[in-house]
Amino acid sequence: MKPVYWLSAATLMLAACSGGSDQAEDQQVVSDAPQTRWDTIMEAVDDEQRPDEDRVLDVNRHPAELLDFAGVQRGWVVADIVPGGGYYSRILSTAVGDMGRVYSFNPSWVAEQYGDANEAMNAMARRRANLSHHADDLEDFGTGFDRPLDAVFMVLFYHDTGYDGTDRAAMNQAIFNALAPGGVFLVVDHHAVEGSGLDAVQTLHRIESAVVMQEVMAAGFEFVSESDMLANPEDPRDISVFAPNIRRNTDRFVYLFRKPE
Repeated sequence: MKPVYWLSAATLMLAACSGGSDQAEDQQVVSDAPQTRWDTIMEAVDDEQRPDEDRVLDVNRHPAELLDFAGVQRGWVVADIVPGGGYYSRILSTAVGDMGRVYSFNPSWVAEQYGDANEAMNAMARRRANLSHHADDLEDFGTGFDRPLDAVFMVLFYHDTGYDGTDRAAMNQAIFNALAPGGVFLVVDHHAVEGSGLDAVQTLHRIESAVVMQEVMAAGFEFVSESDMLANPEDPRDISVFAPNIRRNTDRFVYLFRKPE
């Protein structure tokens, strides 16, 4: 049975890497048997080729619910911005199947600073026929993609663009331009204290959700809905996301935006 997760009222107007085994994680094999979209997502999450290091994170990341919330389905073309060790890229690659495509994207500075994780994504791309890895400036996101996108995932990274020198207006416009009409942009990040804006982006690795809302919609996106599937009301929002008592269990917002058709 599909698990239940709570959605907030929808407004309709609107990382160490785990590269996996080179032999165990070969090119995906997708069944031709009819499946519901949820079955397809669960097949990807339950894939026995996923490394144990990824599976232990599922309890706090809710990957099946997140893909379902974004509407991911077989045949979609999806970009995963800052994949780390490939947690979402791996699941997405299996979920979209042979007819789909995953573009795993690292900003240039991430690729340079985290060489091991970047190379792990290059290795994953060599093993998975429907996945490619790219490194470029976020302002040039989409350069080199040969298909328009159905979805873009940015999980726990938007706050970093608040201190790394990224021109966020240009970034959001590039993401908008790379999406096909009707394509969606999923943003997940750590809540900061309301009213703090960008004050905590580098010190606590948090961002005020209102900043994300305003900046993304300024690029032309419509706000679709939000979910509290990753909410934690016990998080005071004024401590580092790496604090032992809150690490991997922060209060996170989940926003879904859409490029108008």
